Amino acid sequence: MKKSAVTALVIVGIIVLFAAGACSFYTGTYNSFVAMEEQIKGQWAQVENQYQRRLDLIPNLVATVKGYAAHESQVLTDVSEARAKAGGVMQMPADLLNDPEAFKRFQEAQNSLGGSLRRLLSVTENYPQLKANEQFLSLQNQLEGTENRISVERKRFNDAVQLYNGTIRMFPKNIIAGMTGFTQKPYFSADEKASSAPAVSF
Repeated sequence: MKKSAVTALVIVGIIVLFAAGACSFYTGTYNSFVAMEEQIKGQWAQVENQYQRRLDLIPNLVATVKGYAAHESQVLTDVSEARAKAGGVMQMPADLLNDPEAFKRFQEAQNSLGGSLRRLLSVTENYPQLKANEQFLSLQNQLEGTENRISVERKRFNDAVQLYNGTIRMFPKNIIAGMTGFTQKPYFSADEKASSAPAVSF
C-alpha cells in the first residue's frame, strides 16, 4: 500500500511539474508574441509619422514651384492628386497590418506619391531662379531628409516583422500562434526607386 501511494505521489508530482512547465512555456510564448506585435505597431507608427511629415511638406513645395513654373501644371496636378490619394490611405483602419490587400494599397499610394515628387523635383532643373530660392531649397532639404527617415523607419519596421513572422512560424511556437490568432504581418516591399530619396542635383 505504501509503495503504491509513493508511486502515485511521484506520478502526480511529475504531472504537476509537466503542467506547470507547459503553462509557463505557453504564457511566456504568448507574452513574447504580444511584445513583438506591439514592437511592430510602434515601428509602423514611426513609418506613418514620416509619411505624414512628407504629406505636410508637399503643399508648400507645390506652391513654391508654382510661383516659378506655373505652366508645369500637369506635374503640379499629378503631385496634388497623388498627395490626396496618399492622404486618404493614411486614414485606413488600425488593423491595416492584418490586411495584406489594404497594406498593399497603402504602399502603392505612397510609391505613386514618391514618383510624382521625383518628377516635380526634376522639373526644377529648368528654373535657375527657383533653384536659388531659399524657401524652395529649405523645403527640398526637408523633403530629402524626410525621405531618408522614411527609408530608415521602413527598414526598422521590416526588421520587427521579420523577427515576429519567423518566431510564430517556428515549432512548437507555431501551435500556440495558431491557437491564439497570431498571424504573419506583411513586409514593406517597395521597388528601388520608391525607397530612395529624390535625387536632384543643384
